[in-house]
Amino acid sequence: MAVAVARSRGRARPKRRAAAQRRTAGGAVWIVLMGILLAGVVALNVAVLRLNLQFDELARERDKLRAESAELASQLATRSASARTSSLARLRLGYQPADPATTTYLDLGNR
Repeated sequence: MAVAVARSRGRARPKRRAAAQRRTAGGAVWIVLMGILLAGVVALNVAVLRLNLQFDELARERDKLRAESAELASQLATRSASARTSSLARLRLGYQPADPATTTYLDLGNR
C-alpha cells in the first residue's frame, strides 16, 4: 500500500502543474484582452476629441461668416437708401427731381 500511495502522489503533481499553467495562461489571455479593450477606449476618446476640435473651429468660422453677412446686409441697406440714391443721381449724373406741377398721372384703373 505504501507504494501505491507514493505513485498516486507522483501522478497528482503533474496534474496540479498543468492546471496551474492553464490558469496562468488564462490570466494572461484576460490581461491581453483587457489591454486591447483599454487601447480601443483610448483610441475612441482621441477620435472624439479631434472631432470636437474640428467642430469648435467650424463653429467659430460660422460665427465669423454670420457677422460678415450681417455687415454686408447693413452696407447694402445703407447704399440702397433712397436719399443717398437721389443725391448720387444729382451729383454724378446731373439728374434733377421732377417738378410735381408738370408731372401728369394716368389712371389705369378704368380700363
